[in-house]
Amino acid sequence: MMNLRSAIVVGATGLVGSELIKQLCECDTYVSVTAIVRHQLDFAHEKLIVKVRDFEYLEEKDIDFTHEVYCCLGTTKKKAKTKEAFEQVDFSYPLHIASLAKKKGIPHFIVITAMGAKATSFVYYNRVKGMLERDLIELDLPQLSLVRPSLLKGPRKEFRLGERLGGVVLTIAQPLLIGPLKKYRAIEASQVATAMICIALYEKKQKVAIYPSHILQSLAPPIIEEEEEEIIFNWEERE
Repeated sequence: MMNLRSAIVVGATGLVGSELIKQLCECDTYVSVTAIVRHQLDFAHEKLIVKVRDFEYLEEKDIDFTHEVYCCLGTTKKKAKTKEAFEQVDFSYPLHIASLAKKKGIPHFIVITAMGAKATSFVYYNRVKGMLERDLIELDLPQLSLVRPSLLKGPRKEFRLGERLGGVVLTIAQPLLIGPLKKYRAIEASQVATAMICIALYEKKQKVAIYPSHILQSLAPPIIEEEEEEIIFNWEERE
């Protein structure tokens, strides 16, 4: 029998994060799930504890000891409006939260970055995500899992024309994405959430582990929805 666990989710209002807290609350292994958010959630559960905080002023006292921290923070340049604001959400906040988790002695930090993350990338978005991965590794956490999904499928609250068009193109090409191209296949946000839980519960412990999109899909079977889903292209506004 698996030991009962608790978890923290940061970025619980986004596409993956909102799905993740629902799955964690339904998972018998987890007895407590804490969501640290900037705004109140529209989801409630007896296992769920919601902490509304300003991430800029997050302190160690705001982080309770848990078995895992799941970090799903992320935005786009269009939504952030400036590079500085974008980097604050996609780089500074996750790195700060990881440092707090280390101080608290939390064993495992699981974070969503991006396919193609590389600190020296010519693509701005990938470069920021790569810098985050690099600095997280240098932070020397007890256990670090880097989750790199490809194109995300799922319902968005806001309409994004560029994402939708890009998603249509890549979805048409889906049958051709085989062999080394499998990592470019679209993936459900719910699959990413399931895969993150599988990483925490079942994957062999590694100091640093990288999970590209095709590995995430192998960890979590696809979910077929009755309603047509909006396809999300999560590479918006990249240079």
